[in-house]
Amino acid sequence: MEKSKVLVVGGTGFIGRRIVKASLAQGHRTFVLTRPEMGMNVDKLELLLSFKAQGAVLVEASMDDHQSLVAAVKLADVVVSAMAGSQLLQQLKVLEAIKEAGNIQRFLPSEFGVDPARMGHALAPGRVTFDDKMVIRKAIEEANIPHTYVSANCLGAFFVANLSQIGTLFPPKDKVAVYGDGNVKVVFMDEEDAATYIIKSIDDPRTLNKTIYLRPPENILSQNELIAKWEKLSGKVLEKIHILSDEFLASMEGADLMHQIVVGHLHHIFYEGCLTNFDIGDDEEASLLYPEVQYTRMDVYMERYL
Repeated sequence: MEKSKVLVVGGTGFIGRRIVKASLAQGHRTFVLTRPEMGMNVDKLELLLSFKAQGAVLVEASMDDHQSLVAAVKLADVVVSAMAGSQLLQQLKVLEAIKEAGNIQRFLPSEFGVDPARMGHALAPGRVTFDDKMVIRKAIEEANIPHTYVSANCLGAFFVANLSQIGTLFPPKDKVAVYGDGNVKVVFMDEEDAATYIIKSIDDPRTLNKTIYLRPPENILSQNELIAKWEKLSGKVLEKIHILSDEFLASMEGADLMHQIVVGHLHHIFYEGCLTNFDIGDDEEASLLYPEVQYTRMDVYMERYL
């Protein structure tokens, strides 16, 4: 079967750039949306030019120019969005272009974390992320646009080497905060592997109109297990400071907005177990669908930080 042509929106972001790389690596004709809103960002320009050198086609369009979006969408069979944060609702403009173009066989909206459909109870202010993602899902389904949702869980750069500590991306040197008893199971992912699974799903009839969960079994770990892997690698035992749920939530009071968002999300993940406390039912699990992917284990992931 001929591989689909892929348009990546948000291709210069953290996960977006990896999706572009995976699309090229898997032999897809790959288009990357470039937007005038980028302005004078030289780092993004250099990244885009590196994509071009690898064979990607740069396509200029603006979120404020509907016809330019329609023209970009018509070049592809599949649209993958990696727009993040405050840009999430801008995907509604992409959806309008998809509806007018009429040629898209699959749309993957920007999710790639916790499944928002399971977060109706989420704490404010962090729940806005899940709410916005559900607005996009509702628009997709009301328009009968073929889709795949991807729940990639905890990406390594943000959760693994820092042992899921707040305010740093580096491993702790002496002490580590442990959430509750530290035994709640969490799913950790190498972001390169996440992108590989994302692209593998786009032409797969088994993932059409479903959610695909990235749950490689050897990466389903508790925080205690993650800490133990780092201690074994580093040869250093860390002092564990256990934080009770109420104490952790109390740290939101009077804190800045970002800290409140982070605390809320971490509470759902490490105290409630929102990534693993359910069966996926009729949806799909990536490592079962694609056993050929040799996914990165977290001890191997952390070796680069030694």
